[in-house]
Amino acid sequence: MHAILALEDGRFFEGESFGATGARVGEICFNTAMTGYQEVLTDPSYRGQIVAMTYPLIGNYGTNSLDQESGSPHVRGFVIEELSETPSNWRSEMSLDEYLRKWDIPGVQRIDTRALTRHLRTRGAMKACLTTEEISPEEATQRAIEGEGVIGMDYVRDVSTPEVYQWDPNDELSKPWTVANGNETNQPSLPPIRFRIAAYDYGIKQNILRLLRQKGFGVTVVPASTTAEEVLALDPDGVFLSNGPGDPAALPYAHKAVRDLMGKTPIFGICLGHQILGFAFGGSTFKLRFGHRGANQPVKDLKSGKVAITAQNHGFAVDPESLPSNVEVTHINLNDGTVEGMRHKELPIFSVQYHPEAAPGPHDASYFFGQFADLIAGLR
Repeated sequence: MHAILALEDGRFFEGESFGATGARVGEICFNTAMTGYQEVLTDPSYRGQIVAMTYPLIGNYGTNSLDQESGSPHVRGFVIEELSETPSNWRSEMSLDEYLRKWDIPGVQRIDTRALTRHLRTRGAMKACLTTEEISPEEATQRAIEGEGVIGMDYVRDVSTPEVYQWDPNDELSKPWTVANGNETNQPSLPPIRFRIAAYDYGIKQNILRLLRQKGFGVTVVPASTTAEEVLALDPDGVFLSNGPGDPAALPYAHKAVRDLMGKTPIFGICLGHQILGFAFGGSTFKLRFGHRGANQPVKDLKSGKVAITAQNHGFAVDPESLPSNVEVTHINLNDGTVEGMRHKELPIFSVQYHPEAAPGPHDASYFFGQFADLIAGLR
């Protein structure tokens, strides 16, 4: 079936439909990761967006229930160069085409994703319409113009947990995965719980929760709208601020809660949590031209001089000029110089813009979870 991807500036691409049929509008963005398309589809940070993969062949290992980062996909549409119609992996449970049909998400292949990516890098992020309906490219463009994007949008309320819950109380979901004799198995045990923390769910990924438990944390997950008073009533040893979708400036309730927590508990934030912390410090954010999405972003630690290759998924960045003098920038992106990490000079608070838990991506930055544990231990 024929499909159209129309951008709001009038550029359009024609291809072949796969997955579900219909029309979807959202901000179009691109991800440069070579693998991990199921983790991308199920990352809540992509709420409200149509995602294009730059790697040319997608779907070759199918999909399975263990690689999901949340209970369901969150993308509005999926754009690729070529679909592998015959998955070849012993873990596969269904093809990518079947998976998108199951979750009613339209996809399009035979798109020149190189041309699309170059266009977005030049013109910047914009809204798009992906449709299988029999409409003209001009009508699809108009739908893109009239649809909602990401700026000013609070998608966090859509993806956050509605109630407080304990992560993995029976230690069944957090064990590291290994492969033995061609079968996927779990390691037999996890370390004892050293600290109990509260984790704000702005769109938290499953692998974040797994790694927190693997580092000795017992995790209570709380809704994004939870007040500082309600969190402190849990008597946590620390507070974790998760990743999530949308515009960080559109979350004043989150800014206030984190501001009220400052000085009362150790805080570690990543991705959207990092940006919310920036607002709590008194700073602000700005929209990146085309965002950082992929598993190959180079980040420099300004203290040690070391460079890590990181997994990232964000369209906004903290403005370093807006930060007060008692907050220092600790990491920068080597591609564009934007802020990738910060810490408070007086309080036990730090954050990074990227994803230390990867999934997908390199594990260069996973040490931050241990650093959070050390920070808490040092205050005892």
